[in-house]
Amino acid sequence: MKGPLFYSKILLFGEYGIIKDSRGLSIPYNFFKGALKKDSDLKGTSLESNSGLKDYYRYLQALQAESPGLVSFDLMAMKADIEDGMFFDSSIPQGYGVGSSGALVAAIYDRYAHDKITVLENLTREKLLNLKAIFARMESFFHGKSSGLDPLNSYLSLPILINSSDHIESTIIPSQNPDGKGAVFLLDSGSVGETAPMVQIFMEKMKQEGFRKVLKDEFIRYTDACVEDFISGNVKSLFGNIKKLSHVVLDHFSPMIPKEFHQLWKQGIETNAYYLKLCGSGGGGYILGFTEDLAMAREALKGHRLEVVYNF
Repeated sequence: MKGPLFYSKILLFGEYGIIKDSRGLSIPYNFFKGALKKDSDLKGTSLESNSGLKDYYRYLQALQAESPGLVSFDLMAMKADIEDGMFFDSSIPQGYGVGSSGALVAAIYDRYAHDKITVLENLTREKLLNLKAIFARMESFFHGKSSGLDPLNSYLSLPILINSSDHIESTIIPSQNPDGKGAVFLLDSGSVGETAPMVQIFMEKMKQEGFRKVLKDEFIRYTDACVEDFISGNVKSLFGNIKKLSHVVLDHFSPMIPKEFHQLWKQGIETNAYYLKLCGSGGGGYILGFTEDLAMAREALKGHRLEVVYNF
């Protein structure tokens, strides 16, 4: 048995803001992927994955009993496959903000959900919201709370535009320019990030009136502008807004930035060689970078590994 491939994702814009109804833009990232496989001789990571799937099976059993109207699975088939040595074979790094649990959730839904919504049908807003709600409950096993967007992106393998929590749609982004000097890239922080503690810090900060004001007047405003600029291909305006967004994150979201990257973050804003922003919840994993001149950014970030995601 070898299931279809499910890809990682990158939330280009919207981290934290989408909790408070900012816009967001999530794109598939085909560099990392995962698929359900079987092996009668499990060892190492495949044995670990198989063991994790046993726990997940019990969670889905409870979910189905609790919310029978939401989703139903062929749990007997899932149990038999796990006993036969099923595991999730994945190259998606965990704790890096690129959707490792989202790809697993998408693969499980694809294989075992009854009456599943498929990519081939007319994806109405209602169907997308229904899928998002199912995926949010399925993924909450891994993070305690999930928006459902990561699995949705992985399952559909389409860019997803988030207009608000109850208004999402698949979208088209401008084609990449393979010869372009500008790029979106991933910067490896070298440490794993955990979503739950970062979200906890954010929720604590939200109790402060000053932070709520910054979030609404600056963070969400610049995020919304970046989404609009990216989709419409307005690169000049995009970089102006990303610089402002990068500044706000450095000033007000510093606990989510690994300490050793604070200076690099500041250096990017001061030199305009690149601008950094959070990739997912932060705290480790990948950091997202934007540059109008990739060669200049590589020079400025010498000693760090850059993975190009998109060329302008």
